[in-house]
Amino acid sequence: MQTMKVLVIGQGGREHALVWKLAQSDSVSQVFCAPGNAGTQSEATNVAISVSDIPQMVAFAKEESIRLAVVGPEVPLVAGMADALRAEGIAVFGPSKAAAELEGSKSFAKQMMWKANVPTAKSETFSNFEAAEAYLEEREEQPLVIKADGLAAGKGVLICDTKQEALDGIKSLMKIKEFGDAGKTVIIEEKLIGQEVSILAIVSGSTIIPLETSQDHKAAHDGDKGPNTGGMGAYSPAPLVTDALMDEIIEKILVPMVNVMKIEDRPFNGVLYAGLMITNQGPKVLEFNVRFGDPEAQPVLMRLKTDLAQLLLAAAEERLDEIEPLEWDERPTVCVVMASEGYPGDYEKGRVIRGLGEAAELADTKVFHAGTTTKDGQVVTDGGRVLGVTAIGDSISDAKLKAYQAVKCIRWDGAWCRKDISDKAR
Repeated sequence: MQTMKVLVIGQGGREHALVWKLAQSDSVSQVFCAPGNAGTQSEATNVAISVSDIPQMVAFAKEESIRLAVVGPEVPLVAGMADALRAEGIAVFGPSKAAAELEGSKSFAKQMMWKANVPTAKSETFSNFEAAEAYLEEREEQPLVIKADGLAAGKGVLICDTKQEALDGIKSLMKIKEFGDAGKTVIIEEKLIGQEVSILAIVSGSTIIPLETSQDHKAAHDGDKGPNTGGMGAYSPAPLVTDALMDEIIEKILVPMVNVMKIEDRPFNGVLYAGLMITNQGPKVLEFNVRFGDPEAQPVLMRLKTDLAQLLLAAAEERLDEIEPLEWDERPTVCVVMASEGYPGDYEKGRVIRGLGEAAELADTKVFHAGTTTKDGQVVTDGGRVLGVTAIGDSISDAKLKAYQAVKCIRWDGAWCRKDISDKAR
């Protein structure tokens, strides 16, 4: 088998999980990660190129004869990273700039859902503060969700139980500009009631291969309390998604979206991630993302037995229909995110992390690095979400126990995590 060099673009927990899994492939001779973190450097060669530096990334990929580039985060995808690499003949796993608008603009995603007749919350879009304010003033008191239209690192969603909270929400997004230009346009939508699940599917051409299900925990604190975050932990599978429900999700959500994107001349290649609310009326879309979820990638990829490099290369080269059915470890996985004091608000960087070696010795456990770097030979914090401590077990509760045993080994000043990741699965 001819071996290949692979480039993973990004520096979070998702990218560490991708690097770890890709490095296990017999078809991969070398993995690069740009810019990477303290975890990826032990399993790949880190390259000091920013995810926003498209020309330098393309030049590096050409220089190193990269066969497959895997773009991890949404920001470079929305900026056109995949197009620039493809233009130089490099196989890329990740959507074009045109297709990535599904995540880059929530109002665009809503338009596509309406065209595809995909079930979602009723909503209105506003680019004018006074118009949004007047709309809210005229409405009956009811729970609403306010969303920044653009990218806000998973945090531009405000759950508002009262009219006053909604008015404060549009002010923080549109006037105070809490998330910068991402909040110039806002979507005001009805609050859906139910349980959330994350459905990730590998898409190329008309071929859609759903991955195993997972459930993310967006709220900062136990019991789903506190502000929204980029995700405080996840587990896989989500027992809530039965085979019958999965068939409904594929038929009513994934297939229509892939078809409408093709009709709109924005064919999708990469991971189509549907964040769903399972309501009494069936599954409804909360949001679409255009890449592996973080932290969902960690527990999902830990269960994948199929060669990830061959799967992603087949998708990148539009031969996904040739791939055999995916193989999975039947055992469930749980990922617990350890975060910096202050997250999702302001936090300090550079705090020394201890106990990583101790945690690494535990069976069935992998500590994925997210916001870390090295300084003077030590691993230090470099982000809000610092680690994704992930374990596999014979049951959800067994995996949870193993994950939290590893969490107990690790410490730094101000470290914290939720204590109830996966409890909804019971």
